Amino acid sequence: MSYQCKTCKLRSFAVSVLSEEQISLLGNNCVAVDFKKGDIIFKQDAFSLNVVYLKTGLVKLHMRGLSGKEQIIKISKAPTYLGIPTAIGDKINHYSATAIETSSVCFIRLETFKDLILSNPEFSYKIIINMCQNELIHFRNCLYRTQKNSRGLVADTILNFANNVYESSSFSLPLTRNEIASLINSSRELVSRILSEFHNDGIIRLEGRKVTILNLDLLVKISENG
Repeated sequence: MSYQCKTCKLRSFAVSVLSEEQISLLGNNCVAVDFKKGDIIFKQDAFSLNVVYLKTGLVKLHMRGLSGKEQIIKISKAPTYLGIPTAIGDKINHYSATAIETSSVCFIRLETFKDLILSNPEFSYKIIINMCQNELIHFRNCLYRTQKNSRGLVADTILNFANNVYESSSFSLPLTRNEIASLINSSRELVSRILSEFHNDGIIRLEGRKVTILNLDLLVKISENG
């Protein structure tokens, strides 16, 4: 296992600063698991015993509220760490992670991860920088959810998948209409109507879940003015 970590081309940005001995320690205390779309990677309210590193794939982080309704918090694209705040900040998971595409994950023993943080300041610094960057993005998205209308938020969602996830103007939506509604605090009916309007107005071409952006300038304008 340590040999796999040492030679893995998908290892994290932070692992590059570990010593040979630390990489060996990491490899002996982690396991790689593949998940299909819809598989739960870790579940809310379960004991948090590992730090999760998403090597490939796409994951939704979601939380069940007081009423039992699921709310999607964010979409995470590989490569990235998942669940560091909930693993280190408490003994249980405060949210769930579910694969929305085929994904490959490394489960790292929590105590080993803590040992690496304490023994390697550069490793710790890289982890902190990554968490800070992710938190700033999350704060911005929270602000958008409260200040933009649903039309602007649907445009945001399409642009995010096109620019930051697939890096293509044509892609298959990894989320259902219900999931998009959960992500932007809207309803499935309104999301479906807005997508149909974008299609009918020639802004996008919609074929099932496949989306092709036809008028990028107008889509960006809707996003900015939403």
